[in-house]
Amino acid sequence: MIKKTILFSVLLVSITINAQEINLDKYQYIIVASKFDFLKKTDQYQTSSLTKFLLEKKGFKVYLENENYPKEIIENRCLALFASVTNESNMLRTKNRIQLKDCYGNLVYQSKIGSSKIKEYKKAYPKAIRNAYETMEDFEYSFKPLSVIDAKNDKSISRIQDTLASVLTKQSKKVKETSKKVLSELNVLYAQTTENGFQLVNTKPEVVFIILKTSIKDVYILKDKNGTLYKSGTNWVAEYYENNKIVQKTYQVKF
Repeated sequence: MIKKTILFSVLLVSITINAQEINLDKYQYIIVASKFDFLKKTDQYQTSSLTKFLLEKKGFKVYLENENYPKEIIENRCLALFASVTNESNMLRTKNRIQLKDCYGNLVYQSKIGSSKIKEYKKAYPKAIRNAYETMEDFEYSFKPLSVIDAKNDKSISRIQDTLASVLTKQSKKVKETSKKVLSELNVLYAQTTENGFQLVNTKPEVVFIILKTSIKDVYILKDKNGTLYKSGTNWVAEYYENNKIVQKTYQVKF
């Protein structure tokens, strides 16, 4: 249970940190598909050119995939995001969404759906793409050199470590408190034979109970108390009335 709590806490911290912002720190380039899957021709209706133009307004260096790239992108495609537009149109509306993926094909960001009621595709697709772009208010250029990113990651890791340490400290304290409670409640008593039963003493030693035998196995009468001592599993339960209230205490009894 403790391990699950710690794991959940770490995951929660990680999710919270990652959810605060879209991590675009390592990207300064975007490559736009020269032909989107729902179209028949390259840059049909100027959809790719328009998407490139719009994303450039966000501050990125944007290229169509059939253009010449900077040398560093050729050497490492993972420096760039890859943009495309999806088609989610129906009979009544043209609907498009702008998506950006990393070099492994993982979705990094997507806009909300932009739509248009225009029936002519030449005008409908550009209108829907523009409307989709308008929803990208949280998508902004934030490129930082690698050294700055590493420093930021170090801070994030430090926050996770601090939180984990706090969780571990709290859990350790809770376990210790629980252990103390169990030990205090589950006292050990030692049985000493008497004429009609036993007297049960603790480690001080002092007599805690005097118990009398009954005809029922593992059941004793508590002398001078309105109650009984009976076996429950591997432990013994003393049950009696005190100040008109029933009391139950669990012990380990060594006969």
